[in-house]
Amino acid sequence: MTVSSDGRLSLSAASQLRSTAALAGRNTKLVKLCNGELIGKKVNITPKYRGVRSKNVKQNICMSLTADTLRESKLRDLELERRDPRTVVAVILGGGAGTRLFPLTKQRAKPAVPIGGAYRLIDVPMSNCINSGINKVYILTQFNSASLNRHLSRAYNFGNGVNFGDGYVETLAATQTPGEAGKRWFQGTADAVRQFHWLFEDARSKEIEDVLILSGDHLYRMDYMDFVQNHRQSGADITLSCLPMDDRRASDFGLMKIDNKGRVLSFSEKPRGLELKAMAVDTTVLGLSREEAEKKPYIASMGVYVFKKEILLNLLRWRFPTANDFGSEIIPASAKEFFIKAYLFNDYWEDIGTIRSFFEANLALTEHPPRFSFYDATKPIYTSRRNLPPSKIDNCKVVDSIISHGSFLTDCFIEHSVVGIRSRINANVHLKDTVMLGADFYETDAEVAALLAEGGVPIGIGENTKIKDCIIDKNARIGKNVVIANSEGVQEADRSSEGFYIRSGITIILKNSVIKDGFVI
Repeated sequence: MTVSSDGRLSLSAASQLRSTAALAGRNTKLVKLCNGELIGKKVNITPKYRGVRSKNVKQNICMSLTADTLRESKLRDLELERRDPRTVVAVILGGGAGTRLFPLTKQRAKPAVPIGGAYRLIDVPMSNCINSGINKVYILTQFNSASLNRHLSRAYNFGNGVNFGDGYVETLAATQTPGEAGKRWFQGTADAVRQFHWLFEDARSKEIEDVLILSGDHLYRMDYMDFVQNHRQSGADITLSCLPMDDRRASDFGLMKIDNKGRVLSFSEKPRGLELKAMAVDTTVLGLSREEAEKKPYIASMGVYVFKKEILLNLLRWRFPTANDFGSEIIPASAKEFFIKAYLFNDYWEDIGTIRSFFEANLALTEHPPRFSFYDATKPIYTSRRNLPPSKIDNCKVVDSIISHGSFLTDCFIEHSVVGIRSRINANVHLKDTVMLGADFYETDAEVAALLAEGGVPIGIGENTKIKDCIIDKNARIGKNVVIANSEGVQEADRSSEGFYIRSGITIILKNSVIKDGFVI
């Protein structure tokens, strides 16, 4: 006799014959068990006439099921039901203007900004979805979305990228619809989802129970189904993923107060001054040690939410029809009316929202060991398939750096830097604390020779150039004997006519720009 995963009893063929023969001459009832019913109870098979005793018939013939076996089977079914990723849809918000990341967002959307030498920011939430088994994904876009759309079609297309089975990956651009309200662009995160609310009610979404709201500019690795399962087990209407935060950065995030069961009591978006101090809590309730809790007295929202589908539609259409933003409007107003739960994510997470955070997050990848690593075979970060050759490194010194594929390095010194795909770095170049995003294409030897003959500058970095504390955007052409060091410590400068900006003390060489031979920054 065996018990299947859904709690059914089954007998082998031989057992069935023996059991049937044994019971044929008895006054008994055959009882069918299914779906884990009668857990922990006995199944009694009794004589038809209770008052009659016989030497050949016992008063009670009992078959007892092992309670533990059926209980485990039932729990396994419930576990699978709670973790079913087919009932979850992910919405990635990628439409922001990205002004704090300018000039990297001058010609691209924020989620399309390259990171880690070979990836783009959008690859992080997309890969987390894939690794979590979630295969229904919408990406909402608005500003400078051409390169983002191109990357998504190459990397996550059914034909030549990651296969999503019966799922889908769809880009939803801001669009005009009939009526006065339909003429507006997305006014914020909530308004963007509201404008496409009808998608959650069409035939493809009939199985959807929960909606996962994600940002397209964060660096982290997370199993979203653990998050969703916690949300379902708690019975919450909304669950916010959060992490402990220190004083220095707390005012950059939405902060929350919670009770000892994790229920959100109040929420404040990017508070400052006295409002910030009022949001300080005892973070030992999250499981932090007393020492850690003193260093990180705030609970910050990661901008990763899960809503019950019906609750989300109710909030957007009826309860708060004019609210434009989740973090600053809908969630703070919902805290007193709905059951909002906090979910602790106490692992590496970085908001790549500013030039400084982008620069530091890239260079942090070179640490030993890094706080975040792209090298996880069990949970890889996917990206566009480029079919590039291995990098060729000739007589170079490389220290604490990442060199991406398809690059050519000759007689150079690379120190604490990230070098992107298809990069060319020539003789006697010294790169230190630099993030080089690479190139979109190669120039042939003939094209390089022709450029040099005309006094032009090829893509890459020319001989004898020294670069420090710099971000070099794609397809930049930096000549020979150039010095980029910002030796005067300038914090902000707009020198776009000369091919660069300085933001937060970091020099940024613009995409497709040309820095002539001998230029000094």
